[in-house]
Amino acid sequence: MKIGIVLYPTYGGSGVVATELGKLLAKKNHEIHFITYSQPVRLGSFNENLFYHEVRVSDYPLFDYEPYETVLASKMVDVVKHENLDLLHVHYAIPHASAAFMAKKILKSQGINIPFITTLHGTDITLVGKDPSFEPVITFCLNQSDAITAVSESLKNDTYKHFSTDCDIKVIPNFVNLDENFFTGKKSKLRKKYASDEESILCHISNFRKVKRVKDVIKIFNKVNKATKSVMLLVGDGPERYLVEEFCRELNLSSRVVFLGKVRDTSKVLELADLFLLPSETESFGLAALEAMAKGVPVISSNTGGIPEVNIHGVTGFLSNVGDIIDMSENALYLLNNKEILNNFSQNALNRSKEFNIEKIVKEYEKLYYEVLN
Repeated sequence: MKIGIVLYPTYGGSGVVATELGKLLAKKNHEIHFITYSQPVRLGSFNENLFYHEVRVSDYPLFDYEPYETVLASKMVDVVKHENLDLLHVHYAIPHASAAFMAKKILKSQGINIPFITTLHGTDITLVGKDPSFEPVITFCLNQSDAITAVSESLKNDTYKHFSTDCDIKVIPNFVNLDENFFTGKKSKLRKKYASDEESILCHISNFRKVKRVKDVIKIFNKVNKATKSVMLLVGDGPERYLVEEFCRELNLSSRVVFLGKVRDTSKVLELADLFLLPSETESFGLAALEAMAKGVPVISSNTGGIPEVNIHGVTGFLSNVGDIIDMSENALYLLNNKEILNNFSQNALNRSKEFNIEKIVKEYEKLYYEVLN
């Protein structure tokens, strides 16, 4: 098949999933054409069957805001026509689904039929999509999609709750590439650069937005560190970072908290960790938690959105109510103070991650592609 994948090219979960999916489809001899405004961060170097088409928006003085959706639709029309694509797979509804619908109608007027599949990832439904100014367009484009997928049952239910659609939404979860992230069961030697053998390492990865509750991460760590000397590794960047740095100074934790910033290969950081913290307000899936589990790292998380579909309470980690810092801290200390139990949870986390191996999930997408084309 010749597949056009439309995505955001940044570090966000939707872009990572779309890129990794395309890379594996290319290895399976499908021809993949990424369509976006810059090269996806996970795309890497030249690969057979992988192509990148840049959407370029001109700086025209008439526009206060660049008309990306219109230019994207035009680029999709161009790629479909000249690369003879079979279908389009758009990740994140806004504005990709509406651009795909526009491209489909233009191509139909030229005698070309191109189906498109929309994959919902989270905030396109639970946050941005609920904005009244977006809702009518999102509802329309969902209903016009040839197929819709969601990354969790939780997100599927939210979509039905907030949008007037009776479309059959298929749940195809996010995934982890276990071949590229093979875990030997041993902690990286780099660990000694950050902590002694007697100290524990906790980790958090996010885009440092309010919904991630990164200050809660620091509050949890503060309680843990008072009970057992530990180090906190923070990966990522975003609008809350400065406030979190200030908060660490207020608590005299600056020497115990390491801000690593944006890291392309987060698996190298996760190999150092004993626990992963994810106290988010909401998560459509919890891809960062899954990637931690693939490195044998148990997860201390909130019990919200799609996280319980990934992190199994009392097996791969623990779930707590959003904002329950005390319970999360106690759960973290329970594991850190019981090495045998921690090791059991670590193995459980690794085993659970294998259920989300990309090799398994990509077959579900391939099956859906053929169903849509037929």
